[in-house]
Amino acid sequence: MLTTATITTLLPVTDVDRASQFYAESLGLKRTGTGSDGSVHFATGGGDMLALRPMPPGAQSEHTALSFEVPDLAAEIADLESRGVRFSDFDSDELRTVDHIANLGDELAAWFHDTEGNVLCLHQAVTR
Repeated sequence: MLTTATITTLLPVTDVDRASQFYAESLGLKRTGTGSDGSVHFATGGGDMLALRPMPPGAQSEHTALSFEVPDLAAEIADLESRGVRFSDFDSDELRTVDHIANLGDELAAWFHDTEGNVLCLHQAVTR
């Protein structure tokens, strides 16, 4: 059944080596192997996987491709910034960030890009 299946998220990358270095060193993910298609695999927790798949330029999404749920968003932002990750800030009617964090009501969120242009997110559930 799919309700018990582990998930592998495939992210398109143009430079597998550059992207692999970012995911291993900047995000701290553990590399677990390489696929026959040249994709590089990482463990993401809970048994799920991330595969960086070689694709031509332009295959990246303009929208959030992947979001990591974290227990302390501000602490995670500080840790990733110390590793060189740069977060996006927004100031519009639709979305506003303070210290990189948007309050979305039932969750807090912060966004950044990987080396390939994929939009990634950190989010934290808000307890009421």
